[in-house]
Amino acid sequence: MTGKAQIRRLIATLALLCAASLPALAQAAPKEELGQTAASQKPAILDRVGIDQRLNQQAPLDLTFVDENGQTVKLGQYFGQKPVVLALVYYQCPMLCSQVVNGLTASLNVLSFNVGREFNVVTVSFDPRDTPASANETKQRMLKRYHRPGSEQGWHFLTGKKDQIDALTQAVGFRYAWDPEIQQYAHASGIMLLTADGHVAQYYYGIEYSPRDLKLGIVQTSHGKVGGLVEQVLLYCYHYDPAKGKYGAAIFNILRVSALATILVLGGFMLLMFRRDAVARQRGLYKTS
Repeated sequence: MTGKAQIRRLIATLALLCAASLPALAQAAPKEELGQTAASQKPAILDRVGIDQRLNQQAPLDLTFVDENGQTVKLGQYFGQKPVVLALVYYQCPMLCSQVVNGLTASLNVLSFNVGREFNVVTVSFDPRDTPASANETKQRMLKRYHRPGSEQGWHFLTGKKDQIDALTQAVGFRYAWDPEIQQYAHASGIMLLTADGHVAQYYYGIEYSPRDLKLGIVQTSHGKVGGLVEQVLLYCYHYDPAKGKYGAAIFNILRVSALATILVLGGFMLLMFRRDAVARQRGLYKTS
């Protein structure tokens, strides 16, 4: 490859990487200014790239893939008992996909729940050229970062044919495109959380995922099967915001919980004082008699 070709490829790759950060920049920059900048600098291929929310959409669980061991599997065999975190990447990606998987692993390391116990993770390559060998290599690398026993039974890395891949990506709203100029896929960055029966429940955007949000999402999508009283109270105080892909404080619910806690504390204090007074009067009666 010539020097000019290398420079063109580097510029195109940086453009794709920067474009993946546009959703985050949108919160910081004025809309008009950002719109003008994006329109003038965004590569045309990015019009075909993004994540369209398909909340409550049923994932096609009858799709066929190949796992990291070279075994033909049905997508549905990873569902049925636990919520599933779905990550769509491709294993030969030189930049963004590694950041997505690394960000997910970092979040899982902080999470008190364990892969394979409270939930499963399914990572699917959207590149038909990926092989079980590359899937297994990625899995081994991630398991070294995620130091929890039994996780190899709950974290799966799949490859597949284009028609099966397209059926899955379309169902969950994940849009990507091949860029022949730089010989790479243009794609967005994010992960999805699906219920145990395969319905799309939540989206988390970017390359870093809040362990708190992920934990609350797992509790919510498990319908009370995962988590305890503390998590249930947090779910009452925090609601998932689909537009932002994160949990935000439900102010009125927090005020209700605070008021209830205040009443309980005051009630407990008053009950304690009444009991002390009653005991004191009883002792006084005994002394008098």
